[in-house]
Amino acid sequence: MRTSATPKHLDQTLLALADPTRRAILQRLSAGEVRVTELAQPFAMSLNAVSKHIRVLERAHLVHRRREGREHLLSFTPKPMDDVARWMEAQRANWSARLQALDDLLQEEDRVLAPPRKGRTR
Repeated sequence: MRTSATPKHLDQTLLALADPTRRAILQRLSAGEVRVTELAQPFAMSLNAVSKHIRVLERAHLVHRRREGREHLLSFTPKPMDDVARWMEAQRANWSARLQALDDLLQEEDRVLAPPRKGRTR
C-alpha cells in the first residue's frame, strides 16, 4: 500500500504532532474555526510563542489560515493526519506480515526438529 504523502510531508506532520501544545491547538481547532487571539488565550505563553506553534502546523498543512479584515481565522485540515495514518497502517501491515512469516518458519522448524512421539501402549 502506497501513500500519497512524500517523506518530507510525513516528517513535517509528525514533527508538528510531536509537541503537546500543537496537539492541544489541533484539538481546539477540531471544534471549528477560531481567531488566533482566542486560540492563544488558554495557553500560558505569549501570543508570539503560540504563533510559532501555529506556523509549524501551517507548514505541515494541518492548519489553514484565512484573513477577514484584520482578523486571522484558523481551521483544522485533517488530510496530513490521514496520510500519516495510511503510512502507519502500511508499516503495521508490513511488519505483521514479516512477523507472521517468521512465526511460520519457526513453527515449521520446531516440527522438523521435534523428537518423534512414542506411541502409547496398553
